[in-house]
Amino acid sequence: MSIVMTGAIAAGCSSGSGSGGSTSPKAGDSGSGAGSGSASGSTTSKLLDPSKKLTFKMLDDSHPSWPYNKDWPVWKWIEEKTGVTLDVQVPSGKIEDSLSLAIASGSMPDIMYSPSKSLADKYGQQGALANILDYVNDMPNFKKWMDKYPDDTKYSLSADGKMYIFPNQGIAETNRTTWLYREDVFKKNGLKAPTTYDELYTVLKKLKELYPNSYPFSFRTGAQVKIMRTLAAEFGTGEEFYYDYDKKEWRYGAIEDNYKKAVEYMNKFYKEGLIPPDWLTVDAKQWQDLISTNRSFITNDYIGRIDFFNQPLRKDNKDFNLAFMPPPAGPGGKALNAYTHFKVSGPMVASTSKQIKDIMKFMDYFYSEDALASFSWGKEGTTYKVENGKKKFIENYTDVADMRKKTGLSTYATYTWFDYDAHLSLSSPELQKAYTDARPYDDKLKPELAYNEKEMELMATAGEAINKHREENIAKFILGQRSLDEWGKYVDEAKKLGVDKVLEADRAAFQRMSNAKIK
Repeated sequence: MSIVMTGAIAAGCSSGSGSGGSTSPKAGDSGSGAGSGSASGSTTSKLLDPSKKLTFKMLDDSHPSWPYNKDWPVWKWIEEKTGVTLDVQVPSGKIEDSLSLAIASGSMPDIMYSPSKSLADKYGQQGALANILDYVNDMPNFKKWMDKYPDDTKYSLSADGKMYIFPNQGIAETNRTTWLYREDVFKKNGLKAPTTYDELYTVLKKLKELYPNSYPFSFRTGAQVKIMRTLAAEFGTGEEFYYDYDKKEWRYGAIEDNYKKAVEYMNKFYKEGLIPPDWLTVDAKQWQDLISTNRSFITNDYIGRIDFFNQPLRKDNKDFNLAFMPPPAGPGGKALNAYTHFKVSGPMVASTSKQIKDIMKFMDYFYSEDALASFSWGKEGTTYKVENGKKKFIENYTDVADMRKKTGLSTYATYTWFDYDAHLSLSSPELQKAYTDARPYDDKLKPELAYNEKEMELMATAGEAINKHREENIAKFILGQRSLDEWGKYVDEAKKLGVDKVLEADRAAFQRMSNAKIK
């Protein structure tokens, strides 16, 4: 098998891993057992002949926590299952820059990994990418997968009704965020987890009284006021532009009264020292220090942080327990967690490739039941075994990152349909239970819109201006640098920047997506 690493991808590329998305990822949806809930019963595409050896050039990405490795067994397993050798090239810098250079040159690898759907839409509409839907009649596994996951399918469409990126499902569960709290500290002090924002304020005040040097509520999503995504869901609004499923209309959350109420709470938290004074710039390291040194007791972050903190810190403090906390409901809102576990990223096919039909047959295999098991769990008898109908890794990997580094499983461009039970099997029973407990609190997913060229220009101008205005002014309101008495003026400023124009574009894009028919 020939795998080549190069420092940069430019004109020399001739044709020859979340972070996938899911609208409804559930551990067990695809089954930890022998392929329950599958979209296809075939083990390989009937049109794919593993004895027919093919080689495709592929531009892939490399993650700093599990850097690309040409010796990962996953590449050999792909070859064994499909007969395809992937001639992998990885960039020395950002994948976005390498994609831009390769596409501008007109000399592209056969397959290219895109970290976002927006890039795929952009390059696809420029003619650089093959339309996957043109080949679905030769992709029986993918057709069945699309029937099983219609929302994921529609969210993968471009504004022109074509599909330029292969959708994936299951892996994005790793991006689930939720409220977490120090259950041991609450228990020690006779405190109860808050169920409303008034109760949250009260318990934060009590914790500040008990631990004067603490900032009871901390987070690492202050930059660009991303913390408001968390609050917006609980106050019955949206972080930015969002779809109101009850009213069946698009709205701009950041000018609504409920959003103002959320800002008022944050302003009160800031003024009373209940959040760090530098909350806007707190990075991951600073936030970890606060949580691990008893200087912060409530946070909102990836649910996987339960094991991240508990496992090492219990070596010195056996009672340390960062646990799932149901989200508190804001006035006029509900107990909901923002829907963060969705992201479309994956392989694209160059329109200049001379092997497009074979590539489509190759990719079709990844939507089969066999691929679901093989590229979530690896090779039976080598990386996993089946006990009592459930799959189990053979090696005692320390965590998911360790498994990725040793096998290459669930790294960029090695999967599409993913069984998240594989990752959960490496988690503690506490974390596994937290996933189950958190799901009933999911907010609805904001529809993933695809814009045409004119709409993209609007988003790059008016859309960006509105976002910048929101970020700067919401931060000022929270910090007390701008009085909340000026909220009405702030709303007028936002509207003058083009809120109505963006809403009109969102409505048009949403209507196109709703009317799209997959042939």
